[in-house]
Amino acid sequence: MTTDTAAPTADTTTVRRPHAWIWAALAGIVSAATLLAIAELFAALVARSASPVLAVGSFIVDIVPRPLKELAITLFGETDKIALLVGVGLGAAVAAAVAGVLQYRFRPVGAVLVGIGGVLATVAIITRAGAGALAWLPPVLGTIGGVAVLILTIARLKRWVAAAEDRDGEKARTSRRQFLLLTGLTAVGAVVVGVGSRILNATTSSVAAAREALRLPAPRTTVTVPEGANWEIDGLSPIITPNGDFYRVDTALTVPNVDPTTWRLQIDGMVDTPVELSFDDLVNMGLNEYGVTLTCVSNEVGGSLVGNAIWTGVPIRDVLRMAGVQSDADMVLSESVDGYTASTPLSALTDDNLDAIFAVAMNGEPLPFEHGFPVRMVVPGLYGYVSATKWVTKLTVTRFDKDEAYWTPRGYAAQAPIKLSSRVDTPKIGAPVPAGTVVIAGMAWAQPVGVQKVEVQIDNGDWQETQLSTPINDQSWVQWRLEWAAEAGSHYIAVRATDKDGNLQIQEQAPIAPDGSSGWQRTLVTVS
Repeated sequence: MTTDTAAPTADTTTVRRPHAWIWAALAGIVSAATLLAIAELFAALVARSASPVLAVGSFIVDIVPRPLKELAITLFGETDKIALLVGVGLGAAVAAAVAGVLQYRFRPVGAVLVGIGGVLATVAIITRAGAGALAWLPPVLGTIGGVAVLILTIARLKRWVAAAEDRDGEKARTSRRQFLLLTGLTAVGAVVVGVGSRILNATTSSVAAAREALRLPAPRTTVTVPEGANWEIDGLSPIITPNGDFYRVDTALTVPNVDPTTWRLQIDGMVDTPVELSFDDLVNMGLNEYGVTLTCVSNEVGGSLVGNAIWTGVPIRDVLRMAGVQSDADMVLSESVDGYTASTPLSALTDDNLDAIFAVAMNGEPLPFEHGFPVRMVVPGLYGYVSATKWVTKLTVTRFDKDEAYWTPRGYAAQAPIKLSSRVDTPKIGAPVPAGTVVIAGMAWAQPVGVQKVEVQIDNGDWQETQLSTPINDQSWVQWRLEWAAEAGSHYIAVRATDKDGNLQIQEQAPIAPDGSSGWQRTLVTVS
């Protein structure tokens, strides 16, 4: 007698339950990547400034407390913006992973969170300075796409999990394949579209070509670097800082691309006649060269956030004169194309003895993009945050008791003259020098009166006056040097400067906030 046994309807030996939370987190990250990719694509097509990552990053720059800004500059220097964008990306990835897990466990909570993230990004975009009429469209379309991907991928994941729990091998394999295929293809597409759109956004601008084609009128006056102004000593900064080496500190996450043919400068506020100038109007007023050192308020004692260049431009006082400044005004609020503002004392812009200019060229070429092309402000004697507005588009003549600039409510002084400073460039800490004759050299600046002398103290000995290079002018820094008969061992080198008014550099140590660091630099040198 034979007994028939029914064959199994499903393969139950190879069914494994997936690690659902890991796959859900991945689905969340892919949905966020989809949101960003779609937003970047449509930003490249209809609204170049509507990038969610850049908008959120800019928002963080605006709200982060001052001490954290200072720490970022200290730790990362000119790469602080890259560090911020990486941080924003990592934060977004973590939040997206959480949204994926929540969508799997408590749907539709994850989709709602992605939607809220999209709304916040949209708000950050449309509230930025210069946001166009269609700036809302890329983040909205991106949010719709991201939410749809999250819902679809989590639904596939649930089918996979359900089939595995039912020990239905064939259905589990099919569901797994569908989930991985959907998630993988979406991820690859998001990367390709997102990266490609960002590159397209950055490279299709005609501004680079416009800068290359720009031919500025020859300056009426030029700056000649006198003989003896620049000593070629190993480790010593050159008297003219090359454009590529010039420090950059600003609030812009991406460098604005401003077309000089559409650029306009507005002068309004407490003036008799509001003025609007085109780029051609400005340069046709006549260009001159000026040697001016710029310093960032974030420069620590002995720091490198300072540089000197030959700037070509038009005196700001000439433009203000066209508008007719009213007598009770005492401040000018300058504004950048990205909404950044700086408060500059009116007297610094109208003084005939100060070369405060609208600069259009730097060291003989049109301004580099990262240094303010097509027009920026250069004002000697004031830290950059109250004077050196890049990509400038507007001046509002006003009063300090009526208006405040970007950094003032963030803990910095509304007025910030550059402090008399000096630093040691060579020898450097951690770079031993051989015993014998050693050249100690560095830089000093004392805008706008100029440097009278620089003194060096070795260990606790007497102060020794150094040799100064021939100054370009009182608004540029100078080099200094001293030959030292170095003996083996560890030695401390201190430096201080005196300006032409007889003022000695401040010895008391002070932090960079609220109006710049102070103190005498003291460097440890090892002689072998």
